[in-house]
Amino acid sequence: MRRIALFIFILAWPTLFSFCPGEAKEKIIITDLEKRRVEVPSNPERIICLGPGSLRLICYLGQTNKVAGVEAFEKTRAVGRTYLYAYPELAKLPPIGPGGPAGINKEPDLEAVLRVNPQLIFAANMETGVAEGLQRKLGIPVVILSYGGFATFDEIVFDSLRLAGKILQAERRAEELIVYIQKNRQELLKETKGAAEESKPRVYIGGIGYRGTQGIESTEASYFPLDWVRANNLAKEGGKKGHLFVEKEKILAWNPDLIFIDGGGWRNIHQDFQKKPEFYRQLKAFQNQNIFLLFPYNWYVTNIDTAIVDAFAAAKILYPPKFPNLDPRKKADEIYSFFLNKPVYAQMANEFGHLGAQINWK
Repeated sequence: MRRIALFIFILAWPTLFSFCPGEAKEKIIITDLEKRRVEVPSNPERIICLGPGSLRLICYLGQTNKVAGVEAFEKTRAVGRTYLYAYPELAKLPPIGPGGPAGINKEPDLEAVLRVNPQLIFAANMETGVAEGLQRKLGIPVVILSYGGFATFDEIVFDSLRLAGKILQAERRAEELIVYIQKNRQELLKETKGAAEESKPRVYIGGIGYRGTQGIESTEASYFPLDWVRANNLAKEGGKKGHLFVEKEKILAWNPDLIFIDGGGWRNIHQDFQKKPEFYRQLKAFQNQNIFLLFPYNWYVTNIDTAIVDAFAAAKILYPPKFPNLDPRKKADEIYSFFLNKPVYAQMANEFGHLGAQINWK
């Protein structure tokens, strides 16, 4: 019976909303990140965002006033999703389906979507077939965006910003974001150039989130905040890339000079330290108190703002003479304010602890 009602509702939808005053009349044809040609309204007034990261990009573009509904996942506690710290009002919008990790590449609640009457759907991490089916059922254009690989920085996100900016008539803002990201990356790469490899501390980062919070064994060979400061990331040994789970024996064998702890996993690591302090006390970094906290940037895929924040904090810790006037916490709010028009460092620090804090567990 519910399916019959939904079918009737979908058939009736174009008539129900055909006289909606906010309906966009101009159409443009775009090519989305899955190479689909899609006819979309120019500068739609009502949009929704599906999948990890799509709503974040709309927030970066300053277009939150056009969001008509959000996934239920976006209504849960923000926990590291800085865009929800900056725009808490988004959590008060009507739900359009579950979303979250379990909802990736799945259709939203079709009835709920129709109730909020969007003119356009942005979707991330959605396969072409799913997007085509959703578009066909609802009669609403679906535009696929992309961040690239999991927990990495891929310049394909620039294409996503440009595409969304074109559709929403926020092209200038999209270019500002791209220039800002590139400028910060180039600044860090320039300032950290020239240090002899043998003089660099051997670095390990633990506690990287992967399908939930993790412990010291969870690391990332492609941790791009460290790449941007030319750090000697031990997880890259042997040309490895991406996320890794490393045995504790391997960490002992590496015996890193300095350890960063991802704020999302620090509680797990602290609990493990309390149970098995002997492992940690064998590590040079713990003996010398060279343990530092970074913010987790991979919450519902990459929070680009937080990743840049982490890169500057890592630069200050690894190369203090090269960054004598850098205050990572002030820099964090400068970065957050650029991306989100609001400083949200305090909320991040309240959730995870202070950026760059030296950890000294007894």
